Amino acid sequence: MWLKPEEVLLKNALKLWVQERSNQYFVLQRRRGYGEEGGGGLAGQQGPAGTGSGQGGGGRSACPGHRGQRSPGPAPAEPARLVGSSVEVDAASLGELIRFSEWMDKNIVVNMCAVTKVWRLRAQCDCFGLLVGTLDAVLDSTSKVAPFRILHQTPDSQVYWSIACGSSREEITEHWEWLEHNVMKTLSVFDSNEDITSFVQGKIRGLIAEEGKYSFVREDDPEKFREGLMKFEKCFGLPEQEKLITYYSCSYWKGRVPCQGWLYLSTNFLSFYSFLLGAEVKLIISWDEISKLEKTSNVILTESIHVCSHGEDHYFSMFLHISETFLLMEQLANYAVRRLFDKETFENDPVLHDPLQITKRGLESYAHSKHFSAFFRLPKEESLKEVHECFLWVPFSHYNTHGKMCISENYICFASQDGSLCSVIIPLREVTGVDKGDPANRGVSISTKGKTAFRFTEVRDFELLVAKLRMKCNATASPQHIISTEVAAGSATDSPKDFGAGQSKMGQRDNSKTVSTEALMTVYHPQDAENLDSKMLKEKMKEQSWNILFAERGHGVSMFRTKKTRDLVVRGIPEALRGELWLLFSGAVNDMASNPGYYTELVEKSLGTCTLATDEIERDLRRSLPEHPAFQSDTGISALRRVLTAYAFRNPQIGYCQAMNILTSVLLLYAKEEEAFWLLVAVCERMLPDYFNRRIIGALVDQAVFEELIRVHLPQLTDHMTDMTFFSSVSLSWFLTLFISVLPIECAVNVVDCFFYDGIKAILQLGLAVLEYNMEKLLTCKDDAEAVTVLNRFFDSVTNKDSPLPPAVQQGSNLSDTKSDHPKVDITDLIRESNERYGDIRYEDVESLRCRNRLYVIQTLEATTKQNVLRVVSQEVKFSPSDLEELYELFKKEHFLSCYWSVNSPVLQHHDASLPYLEQYRVDCQQFRVLCHLLSPWSHCANRDSLALWTFRLMDETSNCLINFKQFACVLDTMYNGSFTDKLKFLFKLHIPPAFTEVESLSPSKGDDLSKEELMHFSQLSVSSVGDSLESGSLKSSPEKGKGKVDIQAYLKQWQDELLKKEENVKDLPRMNQSQFIQFSKTLYNLFHGDPEEELLYRAIAVVTSLLLKMEEVGRRLQSPMSPVTSPVAVTEVAAEVPRERQEESSSEQTEGSRAQSLEGNHEWSFAFEQILASLLNEPAFVRFFEKPHDIKAKIECAKNLQLKARTRV
Repeated sequence: MWLKPEEVLLKNALKLWVQERSNQYFVLQRRRGYGEEGGGGLAGQQGPAGTGSGQGGGGRSACPGHRGQRSPGPAPAEPARLVGSSVEVDAASLGELIRFSEWMDKNIVVNMCAVTKVWRLRAQCDCFGLLVGTLDAVLDSTSKVAPFRILHQTPDSQVYWSIACGSSREEITEHWEWLEHNVMKTLSVFDSNEDITSFVQGKIRGLIAEEGKYSFVREDDPEKFREGLMKFEKCFGLPEQEKLITYYSCSYWKGRVPCQGWLYLSTNFLSFYSFLLGAEVKLIISWDEISKLEKTSNVILTESIHVCSHGEDHYFSMFLHISETFLLMEQLANYAVRRLFDKETFENDPVLHDPLQITKRGLESYAHSKHFSAFFRLPKEESLKEVHECFLWVPFSHYNTHGKMCISENYICFASQDGSLCSVIIPLREVTGVDKGDPANRGVSISTKGKTAFRFTEVRDFELLVAKLRMKCNATASPQHIISTEVAAGSATDSPKDFGAGQSKMGQRDNSKTVSTEALMTVYHPQDAENLDSKMLKEKMKEQSWNILFAERGHGVSMFRTKKTRDLVVRGIPEALRGELWLLFSGAVNDMASNPGYYTELVEKSLGTCTLATDEIERDLRRSLPEHPAFQSDTGISALRRVLTAYAFRNPQIGYCQAMNILTSVLLLYAKEEEAFWLLVAVCERMLPDYFNRRIIGALVDQAVFEELIRVHLPQLTDHMTDMTFFSSVSLSWFLTLFISVLPIECAVNVVDCFFYDGIKAILQLGLAVLEYNMEKLLTCKDDAEAVTVLNRFFDSVTNKDSPLPPAVQQGSNLSDTKSDHPKVDITDLIRESNERYGDIRYEDVESLRCRNRLYVIQTLEATTKQNVLRVVSQEVKFSPSDLEELYELFKKEHFLSCYWSVNSPVLQHHDASLPYLEQYRVDCQQFRVLCHLLSPWSHCANRDSLALWTFRLMDETSNCLINFKQFACVLDTMYNGSFTDKLKFLFKLHIPPAFTEVESLSPSKGDDLSKEELMHFSQLSVSSVGDSLESGSLKSSPEKGKGKVDIQAYLKQWQDELLKKEENVKDLPRMNQSQFIQFSKTLYNLFHGDPEEELLYRAIAVVTSLLLKMEEVGRRLQSPMSPVTSPVAVTEVAAEVPRERQEESSSEQTEGSRAQSLEGNHEWSFAFEQILASLLNEPAFVRFFEKPHDIKAKIECAKNLQLKARTRV
């Protein structure tokens, strides 16, 4: 198979490869230990010259000396065969034998030294080949290292490029012959080795792309995959819902020893299994636990995949296609992280919403579509349908550029691959015709409304493609779409009057009084066409350059974008064209064309709403470019309010984030109000994903990318700085505001120009250029404060000498002369230098760095959450810090386990990173039951499900059927570290409202066990205690967010109540009635089962129960002598008989209790907690039982091993 060309510095590294064929430009190699025709010795190594058949014939002499010197006599045709150190003669006749003897006498002595050396050398080669072959066989290396490969070489070069590999001689020979017939003849026309290498690499990449086009529809071998699935299920015992995506053969490095086995990639887990020479290795890592995932290489491992989880490093190597494996692992890890940690952005991605529907092919298609839409700045809904390798005719350069045509539902896009940086975006709404070109060239011609024809040639299946495109264009040309296209086209060139007329044609309401229809810059800084100064003349020259470009390369969405376009952007877009080109380069023009009237409707719906976002917007309105006259008037402030409020209404997950006001202010200066809204949408949802959510994850990720680029490009600065977090803190505003907050406005707009054309790459490049410019001063700084001062002074010195803005608006011109000691830096020169020095940073590299660092950033945020939670909870419990941390991990794991295989998990729906730390992870009753079974010291109890239910109801103070980690830890702390009184009080509270509720399983065969449905039903029952009747749901409810608004006041009140809460007095506890006391007694009997003092405890509880009942009877007679009281003998008998017949009596006890309760009516007896406590304290067995210490560490270790299996059983 063809391989992506990669450098091989040593073509025969460690002598593992043997050359079989070669020519001037290519080398075919075989791995030692494969394809050899003997089992060792010279016979097996002779090759074609000496086959070792021993049959005599036309072959030449195999003797070493016969080739080394001329023999005076004739040599026999096949006189001998050397085996080991002996000579085996196979003569056809006695004469031949005599001649052979004479020949040996003359030559053997002379050549003995040479023969000995050759034998030793070849013996070493044989042993080495056997060793390599044996190791490869034992370690199953054939599935990772192909035995044949082809390298590309050029004369006088020590660098080789691997371009093909094969598992058989036939496969590699086919590739070799193809190279000889199709490539060798062409290479002679090139003048330099660099051109030859570039051509070969391009050709190989083209072949790979041609094969890759059909990889999306090629199914894996179903029988092989089914076999792998059975092994996966058998080895790991995961739930049936866990979906296996694919599996690979690889080696896992356990210490310094590699374990050969199989790596299984499923929806939620990375799993490895190896069984070699009696040693079993099993590893299961959930994707959400991975903090680092990267490809690495070192002296021992040429290429490996490094996985870091919980601080432990894992290395996997010897993959056949390591890049494919790593890409899939990266996709699965990021998918899991987004689904579990970053719900607010994941919900907007319905493609991967269901974890049970994920496939390898689906992930590949999804990744290609995401890359496609991001590269061409298309709406997120666009998915890549087809890719065709072809040529596009470039009319202004008069040549065909090679590249790929990418087709989605509504767009035809092209990107060159020959270094010309040419790209084209053709919306189907703009297409007027699709025609076949010259059949000889397999051409496709596409005509657009701008009277531009795009000619594609060398398109495979061009006739079928033409038919498909015609169907798409006919489906797209609906009346509504045509109107939206006209609106989009008119928005950039037509007057506001025409734009309003276009909207009225669609039945939209005229909102000219509400929505501004012109950019603020045209109102506050109109250009004077008559009085042109030098700056205005330069501005007009810029406009003329762009007009020439439009005339050559087209104007509008379908224009050719080339290196010349980027050069003009770097020089700065003219003021008059800035809004239009921002809209074009960002792709916002497509969003606006697809959603006519959308912004107007949003404004109508959002105005007057009151949320947390609108409150924050109102506070920041006057802080947005306050020095600019446009935002010193109601016109600019009102437009800014409408855009920000409309966006907060459109995307409540983001709502409003600081820095959005600064960015939107600049957009409103150069774009109409609706255009500014769609530009904001493009920035927040596509170009800077996750930047403006509550945790600004996207900005933190790009800061981590920036740090990596600093390490690569500015290593001396990295060596000087002891803490790299300095760069993160100082550069946060650079990324969030696109340098608007640190540069003068007239300079910042040039940065925004480059950002809309090149994306985040432009910001990274400029950041590196800023640091390099100030390198010498930064290296002399002694602390961070001094470094910040250096950078601030630099930004103050940046100017834009060509800016046509009035001096009153320019921030750079207002600097005092006292700062003139710092040399002025022109923003155009700074941007040009950043492109020249760091322009080799590719978009693909930035995206790869983003994916890698996203895991690290989110896990860092999760570590911060854990530290804050543990700091709060540690003050409430007596667990050691290590035990508390382990409990937190188990609690969080149980939270995620419920989300792994459920699309609409209620726990996942309630997960919100914006909530306080304690409320971010909560569990429901079902999850709490699993944790209780694993961790509770009372988990052996027969009615453990009922205990878990009552405990959950006791902790669920807000009645939302969820509890947090603090509540969970406090419960366990009472069980493990509580005093006798604390544990008894806890059990007492479990058997009174609101915790207690009558529980009876619907399935008698299950006994006291409850099904999940029964458990969830009982947990939601509302049972009010006496003291709760006055408290309304509004006081008890959690301050959850409503429609996008979090009730901060409610959180503050809840926090204050917790701080002022006094220790609960036992006298405040309500009394326990008859049925509750019966259940309380039953629970005690169940707890005592299996204890060494079981019989003693049973007798003690019978004595205490009888005593309590007699005391209650006497007390009632003293209070009311004439009242009829039912004798409690039946209840006493029930209590005494429980240990003898536990299973049969469990239901009869409740029956007896209910009967006694109905007989007594309103005169039911009850007990106070003090009575029960005093009675039990008289029994030493009770005290010993409840004060007996329990080992939480052993329980935690057991729970870590059984948690996943417990989920499987459930």
